[in-house]
Amino acid sequence: MFSERLSLALSDGDLSLPDSGRIAVFAPRAQMDLSLLPQEQTLVITRFKPDHDAFSAAGYTCQRVVDESVAMSLVCLPRSKTQARALVAQACSVTAPDGLVVVDGQKTDGIESMLRDLRAVDIRPAVLSKAHGKMLWFVATALPDAWQAKGQQEVGDGFVTAEGVFSADGIDPASHLLAESLPEKIGGRVVDLGAGWGYLAARILTRESVRVLDLVEADHTALDCARANVTDTRARFHWADATRWRPEGMVDAVVMNPPFHTGRAPEPDLGRAFIAAAGAMLTPQGQLWMVANRHLPYEVALSEAFKDVTELTGDNRFKILLAARPLRLRR
Repeated sequence: MFSERLSLALSDGDLSLPDSGRIAVFAPRAQMDLSLLPQEQTLVITRFKPDHDAFSAAGYTCQRVVDESVAMSLVCLPRSKTQARALVAQACSVTAPDGLVVVDGQKTDGIESMLRDLRAVDIRPAVLSKAHGKMLWFVATALPDAWQAKGQQEVGDGFVTAEGVFSADGIDPASHLLAESLPEKIGGRVVDLGAGWGYLAARILTRESVRVLDLVEADHTALDCARANVTDTRARFHWADATRWRPEGMVDAVVMNPPFHTGRAPEPDLGRAFIAAAGAMLTPQGQLWMVANRHLPYEVALSEAFKDVTELTGDNRFKILLAARPLRLRR
């Protein structure tokens, strides 16, 4: 993995770290081992709250954006190709002219595609292959406009999204199915847990009975889109880990389309953590409305957290679940 490739590159002498100046690390995941980098020089750049919190707790300086020139940049390849190219372009733009840009990723992250893309713009990076992935490095150079971040883009129906966010190309069909299934009267105090770019929130706020809607989202880029998409004054926005965030008081309803993976493989435990968080914030008569992929076994977790669990509707891909009367309230 990353630490193995970095250790090998450094021990072989093929790659060296700068003696001074910042080393910007773009989009590392919380489980990544950055201990080979000098902590006092390392600047973690992440817009994902759980990763931000994990690295901050470990003593690293964390920011959402780079506001200074750095001596070296290291890009941890995300799943989205457009986001990956934008991060590499950003790394090149903030790295000193003689500084190195390092790109690391697994084959499943698209590192082979990134290598081809770099070669296509006449960049011939050094390449180290190890542990089903590659580490690439090259001297920082300006990249074509096609690599630059596009920012918020319209996707129809008055909504905007951005590269790298969930359902960046348009309305997610599962969220649409959930929105169509919500009752007219859903409660006065509502939470959209894992709100994404705000589609569900916009649909919820068509209901006059909603007094306050809290949008909780870990991806700051998605949250910025939600702020653009949801301008109703009843909406409140929170950059937070949905599995840890708690409201000021108990709420009447939680609506969610929880993520079920952080990498390529499904991770149902993430959805279960969302369910537990929802149960902890609802009133004794509160309700959870959620959509899930048909194959994900969330019914057991729901039955452990709620007295009543019903599948309301669905199709061959998704199911709409209603859980009411939480068994375990705020811990």
